[in-house]
Amino acid sequence: MPLISDSVGRVLGGRYRLVAALGTGASAHVFLAEDVSLRRRVAVKVLQPALARDASFLKRFEAEARSVASLNHPHVLRVFDWGEDADGPYLVLEYLQGGSLRDVLDHGVSLSQAQAARLGAEAAEGLAYAHARGLVHRDVKPANLLLDEEGRVRIADFGVARALAEAAWTEPDGAMIGTARYASPEQAQGQSVDGRSDVYSLALVLYEALTGEVPFVADTTMGTLAARVGVPLPHHPALGPLDDVLARAAAPAVGDRLDAARLAARLGSVAAALPPPAALPLRGAAPAETGPYAAGGDLTVQAPAAGAGHRLEVFDIDALDGPPAPARRRAPMRPNASTRRRWPWVLAAVVLAAAVAAGVVAAVHEKVFTASRPVPALTGLTLSAARQTAAADHFSVAVGGSVRSIAVPAGSVAGQQPRRGVSAKEGTALRVVVSSGPPTERVPPLSGLGLDCTGATRLLAADHFTADCPALLAYSPTVPAGQVINWSYDNRLDAAKAPWGATIAVAVSKGKPPVAVPAVAHDTSFTQAQSALQGVGLQATEVQESSTTVPVGQVVGTTPAAGAMATVGTAVKVEVSSGPPVVTVPTMSNDTVAEATAALSEAGLVVGQVYGPATGHVFTTVPLAGQQAKKGSAVNLYTQ
Repeated sequence: MPLISDSVGRVLGGRYRLVAALGTGASAHVFLAEDVSLRRRVAVKVLQPALARDASFLKRFEAEARSVASLNHPHVLRVFDWGEDADGPYLVLEYLQGGSLRDVLDHGVSLSQAQAARLGAEAAEGLAYAHARGLVHRDVKPANLLLDEEGRVRIADFGVARALAEAAWTEPDGAMIGTARYASPEQAQGQSVDGRSDVYSLALVLYEALTGEVPFVADTTMGTLAARVGVPLPHHPALGPLDDVLARAAAPAVGDRLDAARLAARLGSVAAALPPPAALPLRGAAPAETGPYAAGGDLTVQAPAAGAGHRLEVFDIDALDGPPAPARRRAPMRPNASTRRRWPWVLAAVVLAAAVAAGVVAAVHEKVFTASRPVPALTGLTLSAARQTAAADHFSVAVGGSVRSIAVPAGSVAGQQPRRGVSAKEGTALRVVVSSGPPTERVPPLSGLGLDCTGATRLLAADHFTADCPALLAYSPTVPAGQVINWSYDNRLDAAKAPWGATIAVAVSKGKPPVAVPAVAHDTSFTQAQSALQGVGLQATEVQESSTTVPVGQVVGTTPAAGAMATVGTAVKVEVSSGPPVVTVPTMSNDTVAEATAALSEAGLVVGQVYGPATGHVFTTVPLAGQQAKKGSAVNLYTQ
């Protein structure tokens, strides 16, 4: 690529005339250009020649350019066009004149809490929009937060970081892509990233904008990256009501971190509770060797020194009131020597007295004679305690609204201005923001997912809720035993929302409710009994049971008995009659008829016909001895 100044005046793609250099970085030169077709000003980013020789980069660059060009959101910088020229690939971008957040911070300006809340909410909205469409920025930093003429933010360089990450031209395999100072812990560890990595980076940007400090910065790049792994965002009094919001946005564990949509909502709530912010001190996007559109590092717009280009003029006050009035003629006086010596001292005394009087008035107005004191710490105190603490140090308290807080109980001070330790005049009204309690969070659905108590507890914990599981065990005709039936909070069944950290009561199924065993005995076959039992959710098992009263093949009874309660799915024994019981015919050889009658009676049999002399002895029987016979049946005796 030729020198950046040599390219001014060229026309890229037959359409974009390069008017002036806006900035330069490690991977691109950026120009202010005129779109000769649409007669509008645009920014053109011409990438380095080395990238043009990387086929994998060009393929990814084209895909990313198409994806980013489809984005249409008020807080995402528009990509109008892309192409290739003799100097390499280029992007045609929306041109903004307000400079970047980097330019603002590099001039020693720290944002107020209201300014940071509004700017952060806008940036988070832009990120949420892109994340919903599968795009992750990977390099959120102040230089990529551009400002329009009214101070509204737009996120620049979507897609470029990902394309660079896959180019052979970039760092060796495993190297982290993105500015180290704002990288997420997962970027620092070389892990895959999603939209919550951008949220972490934005939290660090807002922290710097409020405090003037970038957290976790060490002497080396590796030290900087390692310092944030597993470490929560440090507290700082300048954060005020943004403290807990940024802490959750920069949670070390990805699962504990807000996504961009939730961060936008939280910052929007804080912004609504604060007074309207002052306009941002825009630095402009004037042509320079570096600038807000430059890629590959944090760059600074070269701004003129304070007062440059302004001329101080001195005016004659009388001349401003018109021509002087003609002087009255009077007789000349000849002052004596004493008068000539005395009048300068009189005049000096009058001037001095007037100056002293004016100074006293001004000093009273500006409270010069009012003592100054360090501002006491009010954050965390109840409002009444804060008023007492302030009064003890001769201050008053003015409530400037409320804000949701997970760290400060409802009714207590969540933030103050001026902050603790700052010197202020006695009688100053210390402005406080009062906590209205934890924010309301969406409760994740728990039923219909096959969750047990362990799964429900983990799912609720991911959204910062506590599970009381099982808070209730109940039968359910549809939910299997051990799985969640429903949940509740504050007596609201299946509550959709609850305060952050709330305990959610979870009901777990004991399975289907028990049923009564139907009466199936007598005049019923096993098949009929089985059908009746299955109709109420019970199983049937056939067992044979002898009976002298129930015909063979019919149901004698069940176990459990009819009317007993049984768990659905229980197997019920169905006792089917096999007829009367059988006994063994005893041996009666050489027995008299009387002896044989007694033996049969003892076995449960009776004597049938006696064939032979009544006084004779038994020599055989029918049925024969040892054979089975139904109890109570007759046995014929044969005697001789």
